[in-house]
Amino acid sequence: MNAAFFPLDEQLGIRDPHTSEAVSKLVVWLSGLLPFEQVEIVLAKVGQIHCSRNSAWRRAKHWGEAARQAEAQAQTRASQVDTRGGIVAGEALQNDRLGASLDGFLIHLREEGWKEVKAGSIFRIELNATEDQQTHEFLDVGRAVENSYVAHLGGPEVFGEKLWSEAKRRQWATAVETQVVADGAVWIWNLVADHFYDSVQIVDWYHAKSHLAHAAQLLYGEATPGMQRWLTVQATHLFQGQAEGIAQTLREVARQQKAQESELLTEAGYFETHKRRMEYLDRRMEGWILGSGMVESAAKQYQARFKGPGMRWSRSGAERLLPVRTAILSHRFDEIWQRIYNPPLN
Repeated sequence: MNAAFFPLDEQLGIRDPHTSEAVSKLVVWLSGLLPFEQVEIVLAKVGQIHCSRNSAWRRAKHWGEAARQAEAQAQTRASQVDTRGGIVAGEALQNDRLGASLDGFLIHLREEGWKEVKAGSIFRIELNATEDQQTHEFLDVGRAVENSYVAHLGGPEVFGEKLWSEAKRRQWATAVETQVVADGAVWIWNLVADHFYDSVQIVDWYHAKSHLAHAAQLLYGEATPGMQRWLTVQATHLFQGQAEGIAQTLREVARQQKAQESELLTEAGYFETHKRRMEYLDRRMEGWILGSGMVESAAKQYQARFKGPGMRWSRSGAERLLPVRTAILSHRFDEIWQRIYNPPLN
């Protein structure tokens, strides 16, 4: 056996790198990581395997479709579970808190233009003792660990079902407490109302502060001393859970700023709508996560494969490769491969 295969052997569980299954598994795995022309180069240089980019695409398309079907079957099984008492087969829950986060990113489809892929993350919340830089007190600060992901090219309803299925696979119903953290997009909180309505809800702190910064810019101009002073004061109020007061302030000053009145009222509405999701100080004291960086990072990792220079996807091509990329990001590629290559007998 060529020594160059040893690192891939260990990661992919390949015993004989020249069997049909081993080659297919390696090609599909690499296709989820790299553009197809790079897959061809890596296979030739590292594994001495000749596989053209077209052949790599055909294998990725075939097994990606199998992964997509397996994903749909798992979703169907999950939908039949009574979450009030049932447990979907999956890893054992190791913590009493689970969380979810949602976001979207764009890819370019041939004949359609830029389209949004919706991505979601389910994670375990781990508490770490962290020193507050201002008070020097140690607080239990939550962070996301053991992330798993779902992605969907299409509307929010199907995506919501996919994310909820993954939550059930992660044994969401057995968690003592749960949270959802995301930006302020309407479609996100509509899905939360449908599936995660009893979870603690938090608007990502950095998105909320960016809306506050926009309001400060409207009032005082960009990067002016007045803008910075106003933003510093209001950001403190926001962190202390005074979103409703900020909304009232913006409504009052909007009357005096006719040129910016419409935009200021829009920002006021944002803080009014999400005020119950902006109790940041209390939520941090309770150990909840205030930022949606886990799913924003996932979106960037999806984009790294789907949004390279000159990339244009067919809808079917993107839909077939998304489950492969998802399995890799979720550290479940071996599990998914075993399921699709050796399906259980009916």
